[in-house]
Amino acid sequence: MPKRVLVAEDSSVIQNLTRKILQMQSFEISAVKNGQQVLDILKKEKFDIILMDINMPVMDGMECTRNIRALPDPEKSQIPIVAITGNAPNYSIEDFKEAGINEYLPKPLNFDTLVETVKKYTVA
Repeated sequence: MPKRVLVAEDSSVIQNLTRKILQMQSFEISAVKNGQQVLDILKKEKFDIILMDINMPVMDGMECTRNIRALPDPEKSQIPIVAITGNAPNYSIEDFKEAGINEYLPKPLNFDTLVETVKKYTVA
């Protein structure tokens, strides 16, 4: 069964590139545009990993991650979350860890690193 990746990214360009790259690696991709949509889709579906943009409208990636980590369902609250951000200097590694983010990738994305990172968290 293909591993399921949720891409939370408000840029359509990055969303589409990420989708294409990961689909070529046989991942099943769902994509949303903001943190609130992440929480909404998580109520209905299960994912193996979330790629979380930090700067999104409605609810940013940091707040969304904190909400996910507080979910009562342990399977969902422990989903690996990889932050994707062009504004990493605004946050320290400690900020990401404190929010519950497992790892972060800087923009512009290195797609080889993206694939390696997704595989690292989804391959049993």
